[in-house]
Amino acid sequence: MKNFRSMILGLLILILAVSAWTQQVSKHVLGADEVKKATPTEYFYRGQKAPVQLRNAVGFQQADGKMTLAALVDASGYSTAIQQKYQGLLITENKLGIGGSTLAPGEYGFGFTADGKFMVMDVANNDVLSANYQTEQALQHAVPLKLVADGDGYKLYAGKKWIAINAE
Repeated sequence: MKNFRSMILGLLILILAVSAWTQQVSKHVLGADEVKKATPTEYFYRGQKAPVQLRNAVGFQQADGKMTLAALVDASGYSTAIQQKYQGLLITENKLGIGGSTLAPGEYGFGFTADGKFMVMDVANNDVLSANYQTEQALQHAVPLKLVADGDGYKLYAGKKWIAINAE
């Protein structure tokens, strides 16, 4: 009888261990439902709120469960100077490597400027990071915002412009 109880207890522990292992998060680009659940509907930036374009929101999740989100916003209420560099929100729970610089976890605005720069600004519109972006002219179906896995990192596309992002 004692062996039977030990066997049942061992089987129960094995089932729980397998269940916990299968529920671990894997590194991946977020699906539409995951993005919709995690992305805010409005974003505060430079003293104003802007509606977030959920149809143009993307993100990824690391194996530890931490997320990074990017989405385009309607910046029509902002000054022309801010609109020229602020196109979206960037929220990250990870340190990110972007263009040879490190970005701390936090909430930011971002944009692809006409002079070839990917700009990241804090919520007060102070420049935090600037990196040269690439342009992929051969891209057939450019969309407003897209995230693609690329080796250990990702490419964030805005139309045909893109920047490499790596979680650190």
